[in-house]
Amino acid sequence: MDMVSEVRAFNRFYTEVIGVLQAGLLDTDYSLTEARVLFELGTREAAEVAALRNLLDLDPGYLSRILTRFEADGLIARERSAEDGRRQIARLTDAGARAYGLLDDRSSAEVRTMLAALTPEERRKLVSHMTAIRGLLDRQEPRGHYVIRPLRPGDLGWVVHRHGVLYAQEYAWGMGFEALVARILADYVDGHDPRREAGWIAEVEGGPAGCVFCMRKDDETAQLRLLLVEPSARGMGIGGRLVEECVTFARHTGYRRIMLWTRENLTSARRIYAGAGFELTERHEGEESGQAVVDEIWSRTL
Repeated sequence: MDMVSEVRAFNRFYTEVIGVLQAGLLDTDYSLTEARVLFELGTREAAEVAALRNLLDLDPGYLSRILTRFEADGLIARERSAEDGRRQIARLTDAGARAYGLLDDRSSAEVRTMLAALTPEERRKLVSHMTAIRGLLDRQEPRGHYVIRPLRPGDLGWVVHRHGVLYAQEYAWGMGFEALVARILADYVDGHDPRREAGWIAEVEGGPAGCVFCMRKDDETAQLRLLLVEPSARGMGIGGRLVEECVTFARHTGYRRIMLWTRENLTSARRIYAGAGFELTERHEGEESGQAVVDEIWSRTL
């Protein structure tokens, strides 16, 4: 199935999930479009009819018929704008607010029922993917907040998986690189010293969006490893914040120096390292998945 067919299939599926193919939305007498008008009016004190029409991308005549019906049913009141008599303002009446409240309550109840059938991990995954879809398709959507948290069970598998997928997509590095990440993490677990080693996950809207580790190189030197930020979360400052967390931990646990290994073509990561006070100290020719690469060592004192 090609990408267009996949997107259309998802649209049909989700349309059925949220119940918009029913004659009345959420077991009410309102169509989907009528409910959308009520929802928009219910989230603001009043709205200009022209702005409402543009927001919902509705035919002027169709919106006018909906508003006329709502007015006849006592759900809205319309008046001329005090600033410009050519503009019409619509606002919900008390009856309209009750109708909006009913729709809002039933919508929330349906979502809660849908989520109740999922495990906590499935719920986190669902919300994370929905956030990613919204972020990719709505460029005006403001970026969400993120949190940095310690590792918990299941995170190491995610780190290996996302390194394998993203570096294959962005740099065509093969499974050998994914295996290297797995070995690094296996060694971290086998010889883990919780007093001087740690890892962190960045979460956006409840889903993992980045990671970094502080590992012991020797008694004097810490090593920053496996910095990664999901494409959907880039530009939020997560990479710099993860590096800051790692450097702060290394300083407070007694290391005198911190170093890292990266590659010349990882330009975004290199900018983050430079911004955190790291300096390039070594360069070596290397190879990855049949490609020539330049390995680099960066370091800074603590």
